[in-house]
Amino acid sequence: MDFSEVTRQSRQAVTEILEGANVKEGSIFVIGCSSSEILGDQIGTATNMDAANAVFDGIMPVLKGHGVLPAAQCCEHLNRALVVERSTMEKYGFEQVNAIPQPNHAGGAFGTVCFQRFDDPVLVENIGSKADAGIDIGGTMIGMHMHNVVVPMRISLRKIGEAPIICARHRPKYVGGQRAIYDEKLM
Repeated sequence: MDFSEVTRQSRQAVTEILEGANVKEGSIFVIGCSSSEILGDQIGTATNMDAANAVFDGIMPVLKGHGVLPAAQCCEHLNRALVVERSTMEKYGFEQVNAIPQPNHAGGAFGTVCFQRFDDPVLVENIGSKADAGIDIGGTMIGMHMHNVVVPMRISLRKIGEAPIICARHRPKYVGGQRAIYDEKLM
């Protein structure tokens, strides 16, 4: 597997999502990532730290450059808890939980990489559906971390490595009825 291509694809995907979703500075961006699926294997069967690091190297500089806050979803063995920076936890009032993601036990490769490479990582059980946008690499089910109204986004890429990706963004709820007029910029 060419991990430099995984990095390039990850960078491109996040760039397109941020631009297409009009994600604002200080917003939370959730990332779910199966390193197994990137390699073409079934989720949870071929954990690979190189694949996780390649995704990290593509995504994190883009998020940082836009002032967007990453939230890295762990695997189901940690109940899909998220790795965030301590400053994000404090800003949003999230509650820290006690676990350290591990690649082949509980947490997954990407959660582990984020816990190792963030400046001041903490694990939080949930982010209260506060993510404004996100990417699901390999079917990791990030929707629980997004706002109540989430719409799928199509970008030019369909896969990172061999993993199918689903991109999503938040949009405000439509209220009113037939007579309501909506702001096109928020749709």
